[in-house]
Amino acid sequence: MATLSLLLLGALLWVPAGTLTCYGDSGQPVDWFVVYKLPANTRYKYLDADSGGWRDGTVPIDNLKGAVGRSLLPLYQNTSQTGQVKGRGAGRTQLAFLLYNDQPPNSNGIQNSTNRGHTKGVLLLDKEEGFWLIHSVPGFPPPSHAAYRWPPHAHRYGQTLLCVSFPLDQFSKIGRQLSYTYPSVYDYQVEGVFLEKLPGLGEVAKGHHVLNRPWNSSVTLTSKAGATFQSFAKFGKFGDDLYSGWLAEALGSNLQVQFWQHSPGILPSNCSGAQQVLDVTQIAFPGPAGPTFNTTEDHSKWCVAPEGPWACVGDMNRNCGEEHRGGGTLCTQLPAFWKAFQPLVKAWKPCERRAAPCLQKAQQSL
Repeated sequence: MATLSLLLLGALLWVPAGTLTCYGDSGQPVDWFVVYKLPANTRYKYLDADSGGWRDGTVPIDNLKGAVGRSLLPLYQNTSQTGQVKGRGAGRTQLAFLLYNDQPPNSNGIQNSTNRGHTKGVLLLDKEEGFWLIHSVPGFPPPSHAAYRWPPHAHRYGQTLLCVSFPLDQFSKIGRQLSYTYPSVYDYQVEGVFLEKLPGLGEVAKGHHVLNRPWNSSVTLTSKAGATFQSFAKFGKFGDDLYSGWLAEALGSNLQVQFWQHSPGILPSNCSGAQQVLDVTQIAFPGPAGPTFNTTEDHSKWCVAPEGPWACVGDMNRNCGEEHRGGGTLCTQLPAFWKAFQPLVKAWKPCERRAAPCLQKAQQSL
């Protein structure tokens, strides 16, 4: 009976060859999705181009049938948890992947050197296409030799995960951006044709990074379906806040920023420039039963231009320590994206008359 159950699960979750892409909650390929895990439970809100705004997740966040688990399934297709037959689907030898996290799995809460970027994500691709998953979850995902699981310690706080499907040619640009963010790579496979076509990914996997100015980089990425995203990445030597030191001016927009509030050296709302950068304090999903929570319960990292049209999901906070660390965010002007994030901001901190400067590096934060 147990073997039959595993085989049925494997058939249900099988990812066909040639369709290495983000998968939505419906089980079908999507160009992009956002999962917003809610605080203090395993429920989440789900968004994609056709969802008509935020929807309730169809399963708990730790379930393989959800958007995140199903998208990452090719990494774990040889484990007994999925019931997959070895060699089925794209095949491990036909994949390239890069898993990075400033707090990798099995780190026992010990974070990597502050010289590395404060950045979390997954690249997973075959010879035609793949996806970039940018997220805020410590200790996630498990390395490829393990079984898929959601970290138990990641249930308490809110988290964001943005998945975008890209054709193969966009991964050379993504590799270049990662050379700025300087990620802590804990598992990777970049071999053969992937190393020939995308040598930058191999360099990033080995720990290489940019060595010369400029210490920041912005590139336009085009998704598989033709949607435009703008990637912003900075190296530690940039020496300033991602949002008030660059992003707001680059986008030409005021920004409301949601980030982790429990780290030392939190930067206050900043109105010293032409654009305001405001720290979000409370989040509320629309609807009579929409959850409302304080940002102190939320580990997610995103920002939105209150007047439009930009919204971004990334992996950086606003604090003194992260002025001197690599990291970035992925922004878009897609109407569905902005319309979903703009109403979430229920309250924010006003600007102080004078913002105290960061006199020294703060301690490392999540």
